[in-house]
Amino acid sequence: MTKAELVARMAEKAKLTKAQAESAIAVFQCAVTEDLVNGGKITLLGFGTFSSVERAARTGRNPQTGKALKIEAKRVGKFTTGKTLKDLDACKGSCKGKPVVAKTAVKPTAAATKPAKAKKK
Repeated sequence: MTKAELVARMAEKAKLTKAQAESAIAVFQCAVTEDLVNGGKITLLGFGTFSSVERAARTGRNPQTGKALKIEAKRVGKFTTGKTLKDLDACKGSCKGKPVVAKTAVKPTAAATKPAKAKKK
């Protein structure tokens, strides 16, 4: 599945515009990346966990020449599947018919709905 296909599916299932779905994906990616850079961990119960791990320095080989080269230590992102994704046959069709968005809509604050008061001179 490409990003465009994911955006289209999210827009359809969540009853959003494609622009809103694409924005939601971008915000999700940004939030996960920021948290991992700061050493955090994101757990989505049943789906999986995003975490950052340290890779130790090691010696690798250039596959074309066979020459040894040093690979430096670095931090990388990691995704570990949750219970639902461990057995894909068991979760077949698990998303069908389930509401994707919350039943309660976000209501604007009172300050956002009232017109601004004019200042007295």
